[in-house]
Amino acid sequence: MTASSPPYTERAVELGGLTLHLLQGGAGSPVLVLHHAVGNPGWLPFHEGLAGQASVTVPSYPGYGASPRADWMRSVRDLAVVQQWLVAGLDIEDPSLIGLGFGGWVAAEMASMAPTMFRRLILVGAMGLQPERGEILDQAILAHHDYVRAGFHDPAHCDAVFGVEPASEQLEAWDIHRESTFRIAWKPYMYSQTLPHLLGGIRAKTLIVWGDDDRIVPLECGERYCDLLPDARLETIAGCGHFVEMEQPDALLDLVVPFLA
Repeated sequence: MTASSPPYTERAVELGGLTLHLLQGGAGSPVLVLHHAVGNPGWLPFHEGLAGQASVTVPSYPGYGASPRADWMRSVRDLAVVQQWLVAGLDIEDPSLIGLGFGGWVAAEMASMAPTMFRRLILVGAMGLQPERGEILDQAILAHHDYVRAGFHDPAHCDAVFGVEPASEQLEAWDIHRESTFRIAWKPYMYSQTLPHLLGGIRAKTLIVWGDDDRIVPLECGERYCDLLPDARLETIAGCGHFVEMEQPDALLDLVVPFLA
């Protein structure tokens, strides 16, 4: 990549009657990064750091970002199937998966569908499992910006990414993303009743990462993932909330890059 080249490219791909918007950058072993329910705010420092070691693809799900909504989609497993289409459509061989929050649930569903397909699985503050003691924070009871701020240990990091007063375009995007999320993950809210029974077949080595001040998804969900997956370990990051890749990208990269290697 020359000094004048952009760090990433944007493209749209057509799959099964859907259009998916992608950000792509880097070179090396392929990694698919699946974003949070609040959407992907763009090519983040985490993506850029990862692209120094890997070929990174960051898709926007149908109904998020520039990807048009699929009206027929009714479950997170539907969404996971579409991401499997993407892997096949891009001819990605021996990929690794990184799932962030809601994207962690999608990644876990994908890996359960194809137990030997993925080289490494990384779940960061992943939704998808029902907490036994606490609860997953309900977006519906908070204003959009308040929910996002709840995902940061230090509000200054939230302000650095989204601004002290997010633009109206950002608020509108969060509203669209919330509606898309509720269509497929409302009942039960943000967890699957079948996923716990499907994780035992996954063969990928798994890294589970949690912010120690995650107020959106309780740490006990990470502990459950660690117990249910055959080959997994759990790491926590100090002074960090739910949006780990935005708040502590270097600390996350310090865990992820060696694990992928």
